[in-house]
Amino acid sequence: MIEKGQLINDRYEIIKSIGEGGMANVYLAYDKILDRRVAIKVLRGDLSNDEKFVRRFQREALSASSLSHPNIVEMYDVGEDNGIYYIVMEYIEGKTLKQLIKKRGALTLSEAIDIMLQITDGISQAHDSYIIHRDLKPQNIMIKEDGSIKITDFGIAMALNSTQLTQTNSVMGSVHYLPPEQASGKGSTIRSDIYSMGILFYELLTGTLPFKGENAVEIALKQMRDEIPSVRKKNPAIPQSVENVIYKATAKNPKNRYSDSKEMHADLLTVLNDDRMNEAKISFKYPEHEVDENTKTISAVKKKTDEKLKNEDEKEEEVASIVDDKVIKKTNKAIWILGSIFTVIAIIMVSTFFVLPYFMKTPDVKIPDVNGLTVIEAEEELKKVGFEVALETIKEENSEVEKGKIIRTDPQVGRTIKKGSTITLYESLGEEIYQVEDYTGSNYIEIQTLLENVYGLDVEIEKKDVDTMEEYDEQEIIGQSVEAGTALGKGDSITLYIPNIVEEYPNMVEENWTVEDVDAFCKKYDIQLKIEYEDTIDYEPGTLISQSRSPKTPIVSGAILKIVVAKAPDITEEPEEPSDSNTANTNSNTDENNQS
Repeated sequence: MIEKGQLINDRYEIIKSIGEGGMANVYLAYDKILDRRVAIKVLRGDLSNDEKFVRRFQREALSASSLSHPNIVEMYDVGEDNGIYYIVMEYIEGKTLKQLIKKRGALTLSEAIDIMLQITDGISQAHDSYIIHRDLKPQNIMIKEDGSIKITDFGIAMALNSTQLTQTNSVMGSVHYLPPEQASGKGSTIRSDIYSMGILFYELLTGTLPFKGENAVEIALKQMRDEIPSVRKKNPAIPQSVENVIYKATAKNPKNRYSDSKEMHADLLTVLNDDRMNEAKISFKYPEHEVDENTKTISAVKKKTDEKLKNEDEKEEEVASIVDDKVIKKTNKAIWILGSIFTVIAIIMVSTFFVLPYFMKTPDVKIPDVNGLTVIEAEEELKKVGFEVALETIKEENSEVEKGKIIRTDPQVGRTIKKGSTITLYESLGEEIYQVEDYTGSNYIEIQTLLENVYGLDVEIEKKDVDTMEEYDEQEIIGQSVEAGTALGKGDSITLYIPNIVEEYPNMVEENWTVEDVDAFCKKYDIQLKIEYEDTIDYEPGTLISQSRSPKTPIVSGAILKIVVAKAPDITEEPEEPSDSNTANTNSNTDENNQS
């Protein structure tokens, strides 16, 4: 357990925890040698003895250490100290892009394009170094106060020339940003990152995700088959040229996407030019869902065969018409010859069908029961009674028959068939057993895909309440119904628990929200906003004084949120009242005038 004040490698002093993940925890630390604050990522203690996780952790350091770019978090150091594996990185003060979207909703067009230009520029550097990020999402992008962004978490990045991949290369990262080729179990390419950036651009412009569903599998299927919704239907002010960037980046067929991040970056640079404002909707060169080439081939072969048969029929008819005359002329002569031949044939047929079978009859033999025997034993028994045995056995999983023993035969045991027939043997593979691991901290989509598709287990996903929203990722496994080390067979069940993250009201007062921020928040969650202004000199005008919904209270659509905003008091100057002496003088002068 890493504690405040602890020294790592006699150099990095832990200040506080700033983040926890399924694989590693991140701490704010002080570098005593270079006198600066750093972020230090430490592999969780329960994983430090697992070679698989150590390799994956070290791969992150290797991937990120080769990158140097203003929009990528800089890597300072990597090492191991008494079993503690750590990576030292640049410390970024700011919030994640996901936090900004939750707070603001949709960003302005210029803001979204500026952010995307920085992201594509940074990812271009990674792609030039033959590194695919594979987990691009707003949670992995930090935004600083000055608007600059930093791409983080190359934890599942993959070197293009690497032969060592993660255990399930098919599904990694958040399913909401998952490219169709990864969702369908294919490998990642540079264009996989392009797809994720297209989804991210959509979210920046709309404040929402394009594909939603009741579970991860449903969302993954939509990623593979559904066209991304139009951003212009949500906001008609967005030019078609901008929407075309999203369409091209998120094309289902990778051949229709940008060839690399640099091409997407170049397109974004000109997307608001006047000559592109009335651009037509993009059309793709290649089909989004390509037709099966085998079907085309079969159709072509069938067509050729039909034409060939037709030509042969025509030739046969032509030849027949030529020889007909000659045949007719010789028919009479041949009749008596044919009569003699038919007589001989009749005699032969009678002998063949009635006399010879009696002497050459193959006896019928009953197939012996070889079920439960080994393959060698079964072959010996079958050959002993005169059967042939197929060279290849057919192997099947079977929980009731021991591995290597015969399950059944084809034809089946007990049937009576001709001696010399070939018998096919079905050999048992036994029951496939899988030893459950500790999946805590892993992405549940990755584990569910592995257990269901590879090991045939029945996987249930259940949400479980957690203490705080910030501690867990929404797809992180926080528990399981079967303990690590338990052996399960095909068809057995296991339940994976993920955090039940409830959207809650933020502390708008302490976080210095503006009225515009609150209004955008209410529109996003369909909340009725009521604003009251209070005359006060204790706060700057426009400062948020209070909110009717307490922080951490669950957000309910349709509810009313009342905020009190500071307002400068109205001060008007009143005319001075005359003093008593002035009044007396005035009255005296009046009396004198009257007397005169």
